[in-house]
Amino acid sequence: MACAERCRKLISMRYILAVLGSIAMGIIYGLKVNLSVAIVAMVNHTAVSEGGDHEDGEDGPFAWDSTIQGLLKSAYFWGYIVAQLPAARIAELFSAKWVMFFSVFINVICTILSPAAAKWHYGAFLFMRILEGVGGGVTFPGMHVLLSRWAPPTERSVMSSIVYAGTALGTVIFTLVTGLISSAFGWEAIFYIEGGFAAVWLLVWFILASDSPNQHKFITPEERHLITSSLNEGDDSEEKKKPVVPWKSVFTSPAFLAILVAHTCCNWGWYMVLIELPHYMSMILKYKIADNAVISSIPYFTMWIFSMILSKTLDVLRGKHKITTTTARKISTLISSIIPLVSFITICYSGDDRTLVTVLMTVAITAIGGMFSGYLSNHIDIAPNFAGTLVAITNTCATIPGIVVPVFVGELTRKNPTIESWQIVFWVTVTLYAIATIVYAIFGSGEEQKWNKPNNKVDETQPLRQLKPSP
Repeated sequence: MACAERCRKLISMRYILAVLGSIAMGIIYGLKVNLSVAIVAMVNHTAVSEGGDHEDGEDGPFAWDSTIQGLLKSAYFWGYIVAQLPAARIAELFSAKWVMFFSVFINVICTILSPAAAKWHYGAFLFMRILEGVGGGVTFPGMHVLLSRWAPPTERSVMSSIVYAGTALGTVIFTLVTGLISSAFGWEAIFYIEGGFAAVWLLVWFILASDSPNQHKFITPEERHLITSSLNEGDDSEEKKKPVVPWKSVFTSPAFLAILVAHTCCNWGWYMVLIELPHYMSMILKYKIADNAVISSIPYFTMWIFSMILSKTLDVLRGKHKITTTTARKISTLISSIIPLVSFITICYSGDDRTLVTVLMTVAITAIGGMFSGYLSNHIDIAPNFAGTLVAITNTCATIPGIVVPVFVGELTRKNPTIESWQIVFWVTVTLYAIATIVYAIFGSGEEQKWNKPNNKVDETQPLRQLKPSP
C-alpha cells in the first residue's frame, strides 16, 4: 500500500491526461491521413490514366479518377466543419471527457467499416469519411476545454504541445505503418489493423480521464491543489461550468481575430502537406509507394521533436519572466509561418530535384510544429472560460482549407499533371502564410481578455492587464 501511494505521488495525473490526449490526437490524425497513403494502393491508376510511374501490382480495384479521389480526401472535412461548435458547447457545459471518447469511438467504427463501404460504392465510403470527420471535429474543442481545466499557466505551452504534437506523431506513425501494411497485407488490412489498435485507447481513457482535477479519482491532493490554485479555482461552481459566451466581445476582439486569421491561413499550408504530400512525391518526385510512406513520415517526426523543444524553452523563459506570454505565442506562430513560406518559395524553383525538395519539405513541416505552442494554444490564454468555443470557431474556419485543398489540387493536377500546377499550389500557400504573419505579428496577444469573466461589466474588449489599477 505504501509503495502504491509513493507511485501515485510520483505520477503526475495532468501529464498522464496530456499523454492520453496526445495519443487520441495521434489516432484521429492518423486515421485522417491514412487515406492519403491508402488511396495510392486502392486506385487502379492504369484504368484512370493517372500520371506518374507505378510498379506492377500497385494498381488497386477502384477506377476512381482525380475528382473522385479529391472528394474522398475532402469528405472528412465536411463532417469536421459542422461538428465543432456543438462539440465545444457540449464540452464546456457538460463533459469534455465524453466528447473525446465519442471522437475516437466513431472513428474506430467507421474505419473498420471502410473496406466494406468502399467495395459497395464510393458514396458509402465517402459517408464513412464524413462520419470520421464528425469525430475528428470534436477533438480540438474537447481538448482545449480539458487543457483550460488541467494545465497550470506556466505549463500551458508544454502541455498543449504534448497534446497537439500528437497530431504530428500520429501522422508519422500511421503514414509509415499504412504504407507497410499496404505493401505486406493489402489495402483492406490498413483499416482493420489501425481501427482495432485505436479501440484500445477507449478503455484506458474511460478509466484514467476526468473533466477536472476535482473530479479525478486518482490524483493526489497536492497536485489537485497545485492545479486549482494556479487557475484560481476552488471547486467546479455552476457558473464556471456553464458560462454564457459574450459573442459580440469575441468577434470584436483583435486578439481573437488575430488567432482566427493565423489559424485559417496557416491551415492551408498544414493541410496541403498533410493531405497532398504523398501525391506530390508520387507524381513529381516519382517515389514508389513504400518509399513514399517512409519519406513522407520523417518530417512529422522532426516536427514532433522540434515542437517539444520549442514549447519547453518558451515555458522556461516565461517562468523566469524573460519573455511575456504574448512574445512566446508570437515567436511560435511566426516560426510556423515564415519558415514554411520561404521553403515553399524555394521549392517552386527546385524542379524535380528529389534531395533538395525533400529537405525543404522537411524543414517546412518541422517549422509548422511551432503552431502548437503558438496560435493553437492562444485561445486558452485569452479566454480560458471559452477556450472550447473559441477554438471551435477558428478551427471551423480553418477547416475550409481542408475541404478546398484536395479539390483544388485534384483539379489542377488532373488538367495539367506537371510541376507548373504545383507551383500554383505553392504560391497560393505562400500568400496565405504572408497574411497570417503580418496580422498575427500586429494584433496577436497572450493576455487574458476582460470578457473572459462572464459577470464583469466593464469594457470587454480590453485585456485584464490593461484594466488593473496602477499601484
